[in-house]
Amino acid sequence: WLRQSCAGLYESSRPAAVALYLSHGALAMLIDQPGFPCELLFVVNLSLRVKESSTVMVVARVLTLWSGAAVDCVQVDTCPPLLRSSLIGGSSLIARLHQHIYAHWEHPLDGVRHQTRSMFQNLLTIHQHCSDHKSDPTGDPYITQLTQDLLALEWHMKGKYGTLGCLVEHLGAEYLLKLDGGLPARLLGLMGDQTMAPYASDLLEKLFVSHKAQLCARFMDADGWIDGWHEVWVRPLLQVLCTARLDQTTYILDYFLPKLLRCNPSSLSHMVQALQEMPACTEGSAGSRGALGALMTCLRAARSQGVLKSVEEELCGGLVPLPLMRQALVHKHDQVRMDALGLVCESHRSTETLSRQEIELIRHFLPFNLNSQSPGARQQSVSLLKKLFLTRQFWVLKLTGRFYSTLSSYISKDQVNFDFTVHDHFKLKIYFLSHQEFLHWFCETLFQVFHPGASFSRCLMALHLLGLIAEHFTFNTGIFITFSLSFSHAQAVLCCLASNFLEVKQLACNLLQKLPPAAVRLQEPERLQSLLQVALDLSTSTKPFDSVTASHLLNLLLHQPGLQDALLHCIQKQHIPVQPPALIQSQTSEASSLEQNTLAVVQWLMVCLKEEVLKAESSLLQAAASYPLYGRAHCITAVLQPLNTGSLVLLSEWRAVVSELIGLCYRMSDVVSPVVQSSSPEGLIPMDTESETSAGLQKILQEIQPRDTNDFFTSARELDPSESDCNSEQKEPENTAYRVTAQMVLVCCWRTMKEVSMLLGHLCQSMPLCCPLTHAEGRGVVTEDQVEGVGKYFREQLLQSRHRGAFELAYVGFVRLTEMLCSATLQQLPAHWLKEVLEEVKSSDPSSKLCATRRSAGIPFYIQALLSSEPKSSSCGLLKMTMRSLTALAMPSNDADTESSSVPQVHALNILRALYRDTRLGENIVPFVSDGMQAAILGFTSPVWAVRNSSTLLFSTLITRIFGVKKGKDEHSKKNRMTGREFFTRFPALYPFLLSQLQEAAASVNSDSGQVKLHPSLFLLLLVLGRLYPSPMDGSSSPLGLAPFMPLIIRCGRSAVYRTREMAARALVPFVLVTQVPSTIHTLLEELPQEPGPGLQQNHIHGTLLQVCESTLVSYSLQQSINLTCYMTYKVCTIEYLQKPLNVLFYLHLLFSALESQLKKLREETLQILMASELVAPQGPDDTNLSVPGATQYLQSLAHIAVSVCVESPHLWDCPESEGFQRDLLERLLRCPHYEVRLFALDQLLRRLQKTEEESQCRGQGPMPFDLSVSSLTSLALHETYPGCQAKVRKSRFCIRILYTDEEFLFEKGDLNLWAEPLSWARMLHRHLSALISVTHSPDVSTTELDRLSAIAKSNALAAQRSMKGLPALPQFSATIEYAKISLLKERTSLALNLLDTLRPS
Repeated sequence: WLRQSCAGLYESSRPAAVALYLSHGALAMLIDQPGFPCELLFVVNLSLRVKESSTVMVVARVLTLWSGAAVDCVQVDTCPPLLRSSLIGGSSLIARLHQHIYAHWEHPLDGVRHQTRSMFQNLLTIHQHCSDHKSDPTGDPYITQLTQDLLALEWHMKGKYGTLGCLVEHLGAEYLLKLDGGLPARLLGLMGDQTMAPYASDLLEKLFVSHKAQLCARFMDADGWIDGWHEVWVRPLLQVLCTARLDQTTYILDYFLPKLLRCNPSSLSHMVQALQEMPACTEGSAGSRGALGALMTCLRAARSQGVLKSVEEELCGGLVPLPLMRQALVHKHDQVRMDALGLVCESHRSTETLSRQEIELIRHFLPFNLNSQSPGARQQSVSLLKKLFLTRQFWVLKLTGRFYSTLSSYISKDQVNFDFTVHDHFKLKIYFLSHQEFLHWFCETLFQVFHPGASFSRCLMALHLLGLIAEHFTFNTGIFITFSLSFSHAQAVLCCLASNFLEVKQLACNLLQKLPPAAVRLQEPERLQSLLQVALDLSTSTKPFDSVTASHLLNLLLHQPGLQDALLHCIQKQHIPVQPPALIQSQTSEASSLEQNTLAVVQWLMVCLKEEVLKAESSLLQAAASYPLYGRAHCITAVLQPLNTGSLVLLSEWRAVVSELIGLCYRMSDVVSPVVQSSSPEGLIPMDTESETSAGLQKILQEIQPRDTNDFFTSARELDPSESDCNSEQKEPENTAYRVTAQMVLVCCWRTMKEVSMLLGHLCQSMPLCCPLTHAEGRGVVTEDQVEGVGKYFREQLLQSRHRGAFELAYVGFVRLTEMLCSATLQQLPAHWLKEVLEEVKSSDPSSKLCATRRSAGIPFYIQALLSSEPKSSSCGLLKMTMRSLTALAMPSNDADTESSSVPQVHALNILRALYRDTRLGENIVPFVSDGMQAAILGFTSPVWAVRNSSTLLFSTLITRIFGVKKGKDEHSKKNRMTGREFFTRFPALYPFLLSQLQEAAASVNSDSGQVKLHPSLFLLLLVLGRLYPSPMDGSSSPLGLAPFMPLIIRCGRSAVYRTREMAARALVPFVLVTQVPSTIHTLLEELPQEPGPGLQQNHIHGTLLQVCESTLVSYSLQQSINLTCYMTYKVCTIEYLQKPLNVLFYLHLLFSALESQLKKLREETLQILMASELVAPQGPDDTNLSVPGATQYLQSLAHIAVSVCVESPHLWDCPESEGFQRDLLERLLRCPHYEVRLFALDQLLRRLQKTEEESQCRGQGPMPFDLSVSSLTSLALHETYPGCQAKVRKSRFCIRILYTDEEFLFEKGDLNLWAEPLSWARMLHRHLSALISVTHSPDVSTTELDRLSAIAKSNALAAQRSMKGLPALPQFSATIEYAKISLLKERTSLALNLLDTLRPS
């Protein structure tokens, strides 16, 4: 009855979602009935038809709900035997459910993965109650096979970890450890990958917790189990921490160590003892942290978890000597230093006091680590010190400071009525003052960092840390810190605003606003006026970073009450023939000082900008040379950002300003649009023919063009000062010519367009909208018409701009606009604009204004911004409509493809590529991946190059979207691959499409004709299929029907193109089931002809052998691999005609891939072939210069074996006169006439040398088993002609020189300080010389020599003084480089005079 009633639920004509919900209802109705049916296959079938992620989630919930109810059903005694037999593991229903689990356990949605894991747990429980092995599940053959299959899977598969965790809970850890004793070490080795570390650590936790419980239950005494537990879990951990590279153990501290210590806190003492007993240089790679680093890691984790507590004034309870801590804080590896600092700063209790030893260690750490070149180390240092100050230090100072001040007042009044002695009071006072003194030292050390020439990293660290102090303490006299901040301190921070690094500018500006006003002295009228004048001058500079400096200066000055008076003074002082705006009087307004100042500054900048726009309209060349427009616009945007637009008071003034600003932005855009919208904005000769843009563009080009040459791309146009009517705010010296190139004009234009976009986007996003729904009281500033007008402006810029910098920043501004479309009227604009642009794309042709080159320029950005405005809670109607329209356009049309008819297709392909790359669309884009892949593959068949090019880009994006971002250098790594089951389950529409396309492509592969026929889509098809790989979970049969692909892929192996044969061999692997590997290999080899004949094709033979070689690699048993290898070796060796260069390639590859220690006989045969080959023993010039097809690949295969003999694994080969033979063999490789062989040999040699260099630092080993002199490599370098080989030779010579001279470096290459600080060096030299001079037996220096040196130093001091006086006001902003040079000279002369005075006799 049920089958008949529900048969119509899953008809193919019914939508999958409808059938799913009807099935869900039927199950919910029947699920509580006794003996409910187990026919759930129709729901599993539905899962293959659904596309949307939300529907997949419903399927997962339904199946989990059913499995949970099945668990309840089989647990009762009244469960029918027939039902139990149908639910036991291995039954058809359970098998289909397991297939669903394997296809969805790595689904992008967390909910689907969680439901899948729960269903697997339920299926285990069901099988346990239905099987005959309830008492001992470890003896169940089904469970054993399931566990072995899961362990055989690749370790990059995330779904594997959750299912193994379920098996641990079901069977216990000892069962898995018995099957795979190396499981702990293997999981620890995954801790370097952030994506895998959480999964590996969760499985490890379940394993060691279960193992501990099993051992405790077995041993009756309390501690008898611990040694065995340490051997399994702690020993591999310490081995990995000490010997593995740092990047391979990055996340052990975050994910694994805390869990291990929580499970068994007593293991810490075992770790510390074991690490301290290890030698200082533990055997391992040079990039490892060693025993000291491992000790710091373990102690840090223990202290943060509360396992390790400090005893009184001793850090770590005296477990670690203080000198050892100092050594760790200045260790050569960043992570060791960070672990040591974390040990000092982190604590399980935020109320734990800061000990004297910890303060001393921080004093030791800070000076050596301020200039760290590693961004990660700087970030961790700031984070750890923030923990120290915000938790422990802050709490201690707050508590002791308040208690001390309260207690002092009580003692002074003789009101102490409790048991608190004077000694305790004195001790508390000393404790409080010591912490204050530490903070004083900390601040003074950081302020000393800011000097001319200070490095970026040092300034960044100091600004970050001072910002923390300023935010949570106070630089004024108070209870926490009484650091006296001087004007010189504030001035040093102010100079950081002139830095070329944006982050330094931002941090310095924020810090200055937190410093005491008395130290910054901005309230002084003269200083305020000078800084304001500098800001106004910098806002018109031709250097882009000067305008950023100006914006930060203005933001700093906006909070000063006297800013409007200073602005008026600057206006009057410049004698500018422009009327200043009416300044706002604070007495007549309730507006805040910030609002008034902001309005005044914006109004004045607008006045100046209007005048400059007027001049730019007449001469863009002069504008680019003297008053580029983007600086003023950037400053206006910057000063508007701190303003709280929700509480504006001067509404009428702001409405006028915003209206005028929008109009001014349009004028600026009109000035520069002819350049950024030209067909060649980067400086090439434009080919625009539209009369609208051509006239303005030609005028600009004519203006740029020099009088005597047409080379206006590199030559500069010199303008006389009389030709340039420059803004008088920035006066140039007389007789100065303005040198302008086309690139300067381009920079001026695209930066102006950028600032216009940012300003318009900010106005629309931040200013209140005049809308009854949002501001019913009429407090809006921006009208709906203005917003719609700005949207039309962005549409024009994004659809017509050609310069990438212009349309990318226009996209940022347009996104801000779309985020504020909240009113009922404006909500319809995105859909309206989207339909308009899709219609325009559909009807576009070569005469359209839409850019068909440059990957459609800004069109994809425009559509991305509109789709991102769609509410996340909606049904994604706009996205679905857009994807359907674009997919239809991207497909090849029935009309004949021409340049004109293919323009819409090119646009559609480019837009689809952008949408598939957009991470904000998330899983909503996945249902359209299949259609996009079809469009990309079919696009390769187009005769139009533009379509094929766009299809290539789309295909590359889809490969990344499907298989993930490339996670390593290995192109064929399984981290970026997928099982065939999972691929065709997630994208079922690609199965028939790929099959039909492969049939068509394979039909064109026919190397017998002697002509090369390459189907356009064959490469893509094989590339996709080659990304798949087989899974042991597929068993002996597959429900996906992959068999039709095999003969087609095998046929592709006959191609005359070598690359096609190689890819076909790789693509065959996922379609060969593990159980069918031997039979498939046997079939392929039997197809080889036994003797040569007229129809013999070497390409066919070679392709077959490659497929055999690739199929062998899927054998999961070593014995099976050996048997297959022996069989194939016999088969190949009995066919005489296979002994040709091209096909010996297979034989050598096969042997090389299967060389294990057990294959001694095969290795001997391989060595005989190598010694008799053309590479080692050429018989004449024909052997030396092979020119037959496949000769290069043949020699490379021989080189593989030769490198294994002499470089990689010499210990496995029984070579005659081993040392001399290996050296001669390597030198023969390095002098081979074929550069491919030399390049491969040098690459392998360099890898071995680099590896040996790392090992020799710990073990003192030599570089090679034989001597390879530097002179021989030098001779090779002199005769080498191929550039790639020359570079490898130079690197190899360097490595050998290091190894033989036993050079040691304190830091790795990546840790060297490449940013010199000359002032720091001068001070360091002065400090060292002063120490040397203080020695009593220092030699005397003649007075004459001292006088001569003093005269030179004084002369330099006078020169520095005169040069400093010649600089303009505030030279650190207007003449930054000159100011730094003069300051350095002044400091050096001062230090030199000090030393000379010390040398003079007293």
